[in-house]
Amino acid sequence: MASPTHEVALEFLVFARHRDLNQVDDRRPEGSQLERGAYILLSRVEAQGPMSIGQLSDAFGLDVSTLNRQTAALKSAGLLERIPDPDGGIARKFRLTEEGRRRLDSEREAHVRALNLVMADWPDEDIAGFAEYLRRFNTGIERLDGRPWPRS
Repeated sequence: MASPTHEVALEFLVFARHRDLNQVDDRRPEGSQLERGAYILLSRVEAQGPMSIGQLSDAFGLDVSTLNRQTAALKSAGLLERIPDPDGGIARKFRLTEEGRRRLDSEREAHVRALNLVMADWPDEDIAGFAEYLRRFNTGIERLDGRPWPRS
């Protein structure tokens, strides 16, 4: 018999297959959704506030050259802008533009709509419990990885 951890591993594998919730709720116009990496990066800048390339590199464990390409694309798309460091530091920082905030909010709402469809027959208490388990799971990974996600 498989251990409970084996069961988690299986369900995690299956979950990864379904991680694109856009397949569940596709009511947005073609081309309006953000790529996964853009969604995560914009979400981090929203959660933490303006960030330098170095801070983004530390937060994601990615090479600076990779982040330079990603931020350049988001800047070119009008979703991020470079600003002087609000704290007076030397490095310039990235922050969301109004369009970036609008697109991020739209993407998040699409994810929430899809989750509402998936969990339509779940009681609110089950959804809240599931959220708590996911938070515990994620904070356990963050503790081992050393890169916590800023939460309010």
